[in-house]
Amino acid sequence: MDLAGKRAVPEVVVRRMTRALVHRGPDEEGFLFRPGIALGSRRLSIVGLADGQQPVCNEDQSAFVVFNGELFDYIEQREELMARGHHLRTHCDTEIIPHLWEERSEGMFDRLRGQYAIALYDVRRHQLTLGRDRFGICPLYWTRQGDWLLFASEIKGLLASGMVPAKADLGGLDQVFTFAAMPGPRTCFDGVKMLLPAHYLQITPTTEGGMAPVIAERCYWRMDFPDQGDEVTCGDPRLLADELEDLLLKAVARRLRADVPVGAYLSGGLDSSMIVAMACRLKGPAINTYTIRVDDPALDELSAANLSARHIGTKPPVVLDFRAADALAMYPQLIQAAEAPVIDTSCAALLMLARRVHACGQKVVLTGEGADEWLAGYPWYKVAKLFDMLDLIPGLRLSNLVRRTYLRINQVPQYPAGFRDALEKSVGGPNAWIDSYGVLALSKLRFYAAPMREVLERSKPWDDLGLDPERARHWDPLNRGLWVGARVTLAGHLLQAKGDRVAMHSSVEARYPFLDEAVFDFTAKLHPSWKLHGFRDKYLLRLVAERWLPPVVARRQKVIFRAPLDSFHLDPEPSFVADLLSAESLRRTGYFDIAAVHHWRQAYRKMRPGSLARLSIEMGLVAVVATQLWHHTFLGESLADLPQWDSHSFLPL
Repeated sequence: MDLAGKRAVPEVVVRRMTRALVHRGPDEEGFLFRPGIALGSRRLSIVGLADGQQPVCNEDQSAFVVFNGELFDYIEQREELMARGHHLRTHCDTEIIPHLWEERSEGMFDRLRGQYAIALYDVRRHQLTLGRDRFGICPLYWTRQGDWLLFASEIKGLLASGMVPAKADLGGLDQVFTFAAMPGPRTCFDGVKMLLPAHYLQITPTTEGGMAPVIAERCYWRMDFPDQGDEVTCGDPRLLADELEDLLLKAVARRLRADVPVGAYLSGGLDSSMIVAMACRLKGPAINTYTIRVDDPALDELSAANLSARHIGTKPPVVLDFRAADALAMYPQLIQAAEAPVIDTSCAALLMLARRVHACGQKVVLTGEGADEWLAGYPWYKVAKLFDMLDLIPGLRLSNLVRRTYLRINQVPQYPAGFRDALEKSVGGPNAWIDSYGVLALSKLRFYAAPMREVLERSKPWDDLGLDPERARHWDPLNRGLWVGARVTLAGHLLQAKGDRVAMHSSVEARYPFLDEAVFDFTAKLHPSWKLHGFRDKYLLRLVAERWLPPVVARRQKVIFRAPLDSFHLDPEPSFVADLLSAESLRRTGYFDIAAVHHWRQAYRKMRPGSLARLSIEMGLVAVVATQLWHHTFLGESLADLPQWDSHSFLPL
């Protein structure tokens, strides 16, 4: 969009941008060119195959929309709009957006249910509105370059414009080492911002009266929980299980709406097994399922997936074999897909799994993310509960003493005294995720070179999240943890590097029944004991699962899907890892201390396998490799014999 007025947008720029995102929408492209504005779309056709071409407008062409995602209640909304006199020409969910805008303007976002990134141009106002779904399922990035504002579903679209230089944002890289995620609004690219979940951005260019352009970001919905003590404490868990079961069934049913077949990921764990069981009840047992067999007995879940499939009555899952060598081979593609350093090696497995789904002719899969987020499924919630017990004595923080003693015994570097207290204050109080994130964040003290240490001294990545600690202070500590996990790990990792980016890299859309708005609203109001019952996680969901799944699956402890972290440190060492971590490459990027990297690459091997100290170093080394690989891929500086992403290669078709 032209912020200075109504200059013509160079058509070649927009076509280059959409060409860079063909993988997100291989079926169709569409454009709108008007004075001062251009919209481009790549479409993955799932609903309204014959008539859902974008951009879409309302009757009088006063509002135009390009849209990525799905609105799952579009059938009901379409009928309501037509009953109020609107004329809808297509069978696609996108078309309800300009009509809702016609009625409600910015209030439209209160009515949207689903996963989406939206760009809407209001012709009368000459105003652009960008919006993103509540939980951050679909990505949306933007940048201001002089008098131009550009936006895209991926940063590659911005870089392909030729108007956005690829430069590192050291504060963005520090976020990766803080959270093992990229929660936004910062990115690793200088000047490129991520629109936050549940936010919309309105851009009004210079008016004829000479008023300066206005770029205003607003939040249309906030994650909220009852004040501590006001949660729902119904005495009969069966009644709560009935309600959760009904809401989940409806959420699955809505996400089965499509004009193409819908499949599902099936790990054999509680969450994905519940989704598959409900999908098969609603659509029949012929639903295709997909699972991963990791070449490590401690990590492999194939037997559990087969057990679930047999009990549910669906056909055996399509199996993808994944070995340590595959993680190495896929990592360059993973970094290109994610556009940021990725520490979680299992994301490479999901990148391969999505490729298999696409090869099977499928465009849509259901998956189980969200259950752990809403119902305290991660082990660190149990650890936090133990630490809370240590802190029952007023005025004493025995938990901090235990933490610092453990780190000292294991010769792990420590942040200054009071550092943790400041973090807790920034999120409203003690939080289960601080310890989890700290396992990687300790690597800042090990590996950062001088430029990154300067960032460490002046930046406050937790403050960048835009959290509301005053509101969170009134919540139960467990709910405070759910809130931080959803804002950081869910939005910044699971739905990004492990979700949308690896799936859409192969033109596959992932859908998340547990992230249904009604499911969240119900779980949010529950007393924490219905989530973490003693030390039994996802308690209420397990009660529902006992009606649908074998007892061994319903009661199975949480197994975090992961791949071996030591893939990068095998003997013999992969050549590209040696190149990326050579003294010359480390010197050229300047992010990491050369001597420290070389020391810990050897020293960690002598440490006890499975220890927290060794895990922290392994994660740190993977983060260093991934950051060097990101730099090599996108910043135009060759550090290894690997492909580089070329922003100049996307000529319009």
